[in-house]
Amino acid sequence: MDNNIPELDKMRSGQPFNSLDLELRLLREKARLACGKYNAHPSKGNFKHISRLFNKLSTAVIEPGFQCDYGGQISLGDNFYANFNCVFLDSADIIIGNDVMLGPAVHIYTVDHPRDAMARRAGGCIAKPVVIGDGVWIGGGVKILPGVTIGENAIIGANAVVIKDVAANSRFLG
Repeated sequence: MDNNIPELDKMRSGQPFNSLDLELRLLREKARLACGKYNAHPSKGNFKHISRLFNKLSTAVIEPGFQCDYGGQISLGDNFYANFNCVFLDSADIIIGNDVMLGPAVHIYTVDHPRDAMARRAGGCIAKPVVIGDGVWIGGGVKILPGVTIGENAIIGANAVVIKDVAANSRFLG
């Protein structure tokens, strides 16, 4: 890994990065604290704690239990709804369109780890964006893996693990 480029810049540009980097650990801690404040006392007034984490946010309802890694790479379209206990691991962009609904415990992962054990122990990671189109409905317990694009108006069935792109106007039941 290139030591001259900050790990945050590597992460944001899609290069391999070290998740153990102090700056990245502090950013994750900041996001955890903001999520903790909102989740402990979910109210419109306390929504401000997590709203500051998003890159783009307009009209959204996010139920308690929400967690994210960094927050700065999450963009939410209009009329977004996330049910209880959703998790966004946003080492890369998570771009969500308008009129998207997430069931409870939906997890969106942009980060992946090396297959080599030594590289994993050293904190190595790579991140790929996740894009969710307009009008998508994602059922409870779904896991969306790095690099996936879900086309507009698609429906993802409960408890599916989405490892590849899903076409617009289709149903994916896992």
